[in-house]
Amino acid sequence: MENQKKPDKFKTSNDPYSNHKSRGGEEASPSNASNERLLKAGRFVKKEGAGELNIARLSAEIVAGSRASLARGITLIESNTEQHFQKGQNLLESLLPHSGGSIRIGITGVPGAGKSTFIEVFGSYLCDLGKKVAVLAIDPTSSLSGGSILGDKTRMETLARNPHAFIRPSPSGGKLGGVHRKTRETMLLCEAAGFDVILVETVGVGQSEVVVRDMVDFFMLLVLTGAGDELQGMKKGIMELADAIIVNKADGSNQEMANKAREEYNRILHYLQPATKGWATRALACSSIKPSGITDIWELVKDFEMETKRSGIFDDRRRNQTRKWLHSMIADQLQSSFFLDNGVKQILPKIENEVISGSRPVASGVEELFNVYLNKFLK
Repeated sequence: MENQKKPDKFKTSNDPYSNHKSRGGEEASPSNASNERLLKAGRFVKKEGAGELNIARLSAEIVAGSRASLARGITLIESNTEQHFQKGQNLLESLLPHSGGSIRIGITGVPGAGKSTFIEVFGSYLCDLGKKVAVLAIDPTSSLSGGSILGDKTRMETLARNPHAFIRPSPSGGKLGGVHRKTRETMLLCEAAGFDVILVETVGVGQSEVVVRDMVDFFMLLVLTGAGDELQGMKKGIMELADAIIVNKADGSNQEMANKAREEYNRILHYLQPATKGWATRALACSSIKPSGITDIWELVKDFEMETKRSGIFDDRRRNQTRKWLHSMIADQLQSSFFLDNGVKQILPKIENEVISGSRPVASGVEELFNVYLNKFLK
């Protein structure tokens, strides 16, 4: 949609304060007094010139706690257009000194585990304690249409209305780092805006869990009782990533089963390698309906933060995560540069056909493609 050409009858106003369009050549700019009111309300970002964002001002507004400016900043860094990328990086650079002060919590679980309900109850509890909570909910992007549902706000209506909470659903697709870059940079912007707790909800059980594990401090896995063997097997693959396992829906007739499941998970965890050095992963039971067990979960997170900061593991993990982020971005950039190369684009269809038909080894085709790609750097 961003790359779609606007009809000629819609022309952008030269007003440095707004995105107002003029129709049929007639300007639709508000008055100066109206501009000031809109600025105070946080609806527009003043621009240095026609079409140019004032990054310094946007940065100052985010640090001051403007939710509207925070949303605009996130939209900027999420944009896939090249002209927005550098502006987003400039904004992020100006905000880096103000970031890093939160506890970052990743939350995952099989579909139906009640992640959104749990996050709403947990987030509301933290807000009642006086914490500012940002929820970054990663929605899966369709590989066919490229679209996302982005329905997390509708599933967390109560938390979305809380003045101390900020919910941002984001699509997992895109280029230049995808979810890894966009979610990490969104997290840094939220920290700069003064949020104490960042909750990152994953799309479900899959590759995104590994990605999110590499960007949060504390990672919890929500599980259910009575799940089939297939789901149990899926959970085993990510149990060693978790700093806590939460047996959800421990209420009603399911409460006894949930407590038994908690005990069983604690026995299993005793034999698994912990996700965090020096920290013994524990299983807890909770109910998002009663609610119950929420206080115990927060106390566990606080204990984790205190112990890992005391041992230095907390800061070591963040440094290692930043190093991995750098390497991931290098790989993404190289891949993007490779497939956008004109020489590669010209011969790729031919090599694909040769490989698919079986007339050429894959390694031979890759070697020729890289020779074409690297040749431009050797001239």
